[in-house]
Amino acid sequence: MSQPLRLSVLDQSPVAEGRSGTDALAETLDLARLADALGYHRYWVAEHHGGPMLAGPSPEVLIGPIATLTRGLRVGSGGVMLPHYSPLKVAENFSVLSGLFPGRIDLALGRAAGTDPLTTFALQRDRRQAAPDDFPAQLVELLGYIENQMPAEHPFARLATTLPGRPNAPEPWLLGSSADSATWAAELGLRYAFADFINPAGAAIARGYRERFTASARLARPELAVGVWVLCAESAEEAEYLASSSRMAITLLRRGELITVPPPQKATRFLAAQAGAEVTQQRRRRMVLGEPQSVRAGLEAIAAEYGAQELIVVTITHDHAARRRSYELLAEAFELEHRPPAERAAAA
Repeated sequence: MSQPLRLSVLDQSPVAEGRSGTDALAETLDLARLADALGYHRYWVAEHHGGPMLAGPSPEVLIGPIATLTRGLRVGSGGVMLPHYSPLKVAENFSVLSGLFPGRIDLALGRAAGTDPLTTFALQRDRRQAAPDDFPAQLVELLGYIENQMPAEHPFARLATTLPGRPNAPEPWLLGSSADSATWAAELGLRYAFADFINPAGAAIARGYRERFTASARLARPELAVGVWVLCAESAEEAEYLASSSRMAITLLRRGELITVPPPQKATRFLAAQAGAEVTQQRRRRMVLGEPQSVRAGLEAIAAEYGAQELIVVTITHDHAARRRSYELLAEAFELEHRPPAERAAAA
């Protein structure tokens, strides 16, 4: 008998026009509590740098507060952009989190910069030259630390035994939107999360991951999640209206103009004034919009297309209440089992 489709949340901590980054971070904590109560499976926070629209440059900082405020959710990064960091430091950060919240911490890793080239350079500690593109080696080193599987002859082997969260460790995932990431995840026997909201043509890539998957001590069979952009509302018309905020922001991002999330009244006027070809191109980023049952049907079709066991839903609206409502309606449509509030669960 097949397992039910898992639903999870990817929160990019969007900053609404007229609001602040502090407001966005508070809304992330509020949404995490709601997702926990509604019965979502996991809650990931993203990493983006150097722009006004998203207030989440440090998932490793946000994970602790989210895990403290929730009880049933797995909590993690969606993801840590490993090229910016020392593998040892990432392993130490997530070992601390795993020690504090045993069995609940995910470490999803990405290769992308999550920003523009100038900000990428500013993030480097050594700025004498651009950092090398050695992601596969970084990934293997990081896995060696968190799984205490460094080769004995490796110069850093001793450090794998010093992580403070032992015997607990995070669950590793690889993120991606291209064939390279799928190949690495398959070769290393890792769980894989594909970003359909970036590249909606990923079904063949996901199939390649499943076909080439090599069983490992960490995972016997391929495990695939798909990140999908979703907006659920009481009607299809309302969902389209609310989605205009994200569409305007993405349209301007393609032009190199960075903005906070605009209100839909402003966004609908902006989009109406744009050339048809540009708006058509922007709409090719897949968005699952509509009333609850049509959204459920659309998401189930995407899961079947990818052969995925889990959907990780990202939703951006100008109004936080609309974002909350979207996740509520989605939970109702999928009949998720609600959890008691964190305070009651802690006292039980």
